[in-house]
Amino acid sequence: MHRILASSLRVACCLLSVILGNQALRAEPQGDLPGTGRYVEQGDLAERTLDGIARFLQQKTVESIAARAAHWKRDLSSPAAYAASIRPNRERFRRCIGAVDVREPLAALEYVATTAVPARIAQTPSYSVYAVRWPVVGSIYGEGLLLEPAAAPRARVVALSDADQTPEMLAGLVPGIAPESQFARRLAENGCQVLIPVLVDRSDEFSGNTLVARFTNQPHREWIYRQAFQMRRHVIGYEVQKVLAAVDWFASVDDDPGQQERRTKIGVAGYGEGGLVAMYAAALDERIDAALVSGYFEPREPLWQEPIYRNVWSLLHEFGDAEIASLIVPRTLIVEYSQPPQIPGPPPARAGRSGAAPGRIATPEFARVAAECQRAKDLVGSQLGTKVFLVHGDEKTVVSPGSEPALNRLLASLDDGASLQPLQDPPVADGRDFGISERQSRQVRQMEAHTQRLMEQSAFARAEFFWKPARQRAKESNIVPHDAAWNDAVQPLRQYLRDEVIGRLPPPSLPPNARTLKIRDESSWTGYLVVLDVWPDVISWGYLLLPKDLKPGERRPVVVCQHGLGSEPESTIDPQNQGYRGFAAQLAERGFVVYSPYNPNAIRGGDRFRVLQRLANPLKCSIFSVILGQHERILQWLAEQPFVDSKRIGFYGLSYGGKTAMRVPALLDGYALSICSGDFNEWIRKIVTIHAVTNAAPDAQRFSSYMFTGEYEIMEFDLGHTFNYAELAALIAPRPFMVERGQRDLVASDEWVAFEYATVRRLYTDLRVPERTEIEFFDDGHMIHAGGTFQFLERHLGWPEGRVAERE
Repeated sequence: MHRILASSLRVACCLLSVILGNQALRAEPQGDLPGTGRYVEQGDLAERTLDGIARFLQQKTVESIAARAAHWKRDLSSPAAYAASIRPNRERFRRCIGAVDVREPLAALEYVATTAVPARIAQTPSYSVYAVRWPVVGSIYGEGLLLEPAAAPRARVVALSDADQTPEMLAGLVPGIAPESQFARRLAENGCQVLIPVLVDRSDEFSGNTLVARFTNQPHREWIYRQAFQMRRHVIGYEVQKVLAAVDWFASVDDDPGQQERRTKIGVAGYGEGGLVAMYAAALDERIDAALVSGYFEPREPLWQEPIYRNVWSLLHEFGDAEIASLIVPRTLIVEYSQPPQIPGPPPARAGRSGAAPGRIATPEFARVAAECQRAKDLVGSQLGTKVFLVHGDEKTVVSPGSEPALNRLLASLDDGASLQPLQDPPVADGRDFGISERQSRQVRQMEAHTQRLMEQSAFARAEFFWKPARQRAKESNIVPHDAAWNDAVQPLRQYLRDEVIGRLPPPSLPPNARTLKIRDESSWTGYLVVLDVWPDVISWGYLLLPKDLKPGERRPVVVCQHGLGSEPESTIDPQNQGYRGFAAQLAERGFVVYSPYNPNAIRGGDRFRVLQRLANPLKCSIFSVILGQHERILQWLAEQPFVDSKRIGFYGLSYGGKTAMRVPALLDGYALSICSGDFNEWIRKIVTIHAVTNAAPDAQRFSSYMFTGEYEIMEFDLGHTFNYAELAALIAPRPFMVERGQRDLVASDEWVAFEYATVRRLYTDLRVPERTEIEFFDDGHMIHAGGTFQFLERHLGWPEGRVAERE
């Protein structure tokens, strides 16, 4: 009883603290900065920030399950009405997984053969096996095996093995899959026409570029995922398209396509990664009558722990596995509880190959799978829910993939009255070399080539998306002058960037509750630690530097100095730090109020901050969604301070801070100007290209794209077709914008930087404010130069005060 009372008391105390919010904290002693509470040491602030953001995003993930209902308008009155009501969700799902390219017309499969090697690989009394391929999208072909029955097919099925298995294994031609789990072979033995596409596997043999001698340990699936994600494509989407192209062919050869009730039905069946692709394909294509999904179905909320090639932007915002299942209903879905492939992580890092993202696949508990199946049934109602089946072993254990109960259910769904016949003798290929490695290489290189082509053509897409409508709106605007018209014209594009690319979180929900502590006392300025609340569990903190010659009632301009990857606010103050050169302290010495906030990208603790991106992406958010909320709070708090002129707050960031300088001021107009140092780039190429480019200068060093590095969090979904750095700078315009470029900085080449900046310069000229933008090249590396940028700040923030007239 005492334990129960104590537990109840703890719960009551927790509830009371929530109700009272931060009132108890406000009762703390006066902080060292007037008008604030005193900061009380609560452990390492960087650790606390990262942990708090993780908890916040995990809570948002839990909340997403109930929140998804707002995106659905299910009509359960009839199967036809239901199918019509979920079509908008189906189209949004199609865009989520990047299955957006128009497929090539497909009249027939192509046999893969030479004068020495025929297309027919094997033959049994029941069926023949052929090597085939088929066009899908652009340069991408599906490739695999066709199992053609000797008689008219009773059904047509696309069968998908796991990514690390081959079509030959699933057909029983080579070892690797137990005979009872060779479900493609078993379906063919039972009169089905079966097409087995090869999937991109998890090895890293082709993850790299021999032309530049750069390689990684990224699984092939991650290698494609990274470059495709930026271009609104996905390895999942490409493989779903292969299945849908096969369905196109199945539908085209139907004996009597005009008689729907008499047509040969179409099914998909997959295991592991193939189960994922099968389920997603069935969700998109209503021509698929039944789907068997084995070793892939469970609550998807822990997606952030799975391999990154399963990361899908905005997935959990609208879809868990139950919601995807509801896109298949009223057609048949059979979920088979089998042990998925056990994947502890990517191929091991080794000399010359590293940078892959962590992620694992493990067997879910039966209760989790059953609960998600039940959730799917609940979503579609009792009548339609009868189309969802869960197959499992005795005592709720796993079964082998392609178990007899599952295949019987699939066959019965495709052909009334059909039942699975006993195993026959396997096909024999007489020692044929199947060219498995060469075929895998073709699959990887075709997806790679298609994605690289999208990158090369992306400027045309951005012109249509961004420049054409923005210039047209500005031209039609009645607002004068030109710069004000431009600011109004790009508002819809700002909203799109925040909602669809970076991801929007609610505004900060907690009062600032500022806590401060004096940390430095220099000859010309005083430094304070400032800690602010943003959302539950999320704080923002940084160093405030106040010049000592501030007069009572005087309001001065502020420079927000943002550090980069692996650094903290102290780095911007330390004169011994060669990258930052104490630029925040230098600016305080010049009389600016300076604020140096913590950017949640410290590499202390390894990949912890990168994991935040994994947590955020499925929620239709990113790490910059959080950073934007932190800066909203920073701007709000600064504007309330008696020594701050809120109309003169500038932003100056290096490296990851430069990345922040391109995104945060583009969306928060509380920043009067922005300076990007050590990051401005032809950004889309920097992310997507598989070519490490060497500057043309004879003494230049090689730099590489992010395709070869460990920054797996750096990709932003569909940025390639919407916003390069010129477009982001155009969202900052007509406010002053500057680029600081070290010519030895291996983040890019001078040519790339100058090429992208030329568009920015032309825009400011067109807006008749060319004096508001500059680029400074200096002969050094990845660092703050603190030369022309300081003059830029003084001129455009009007400091010293005598320069206000010049600014205006």
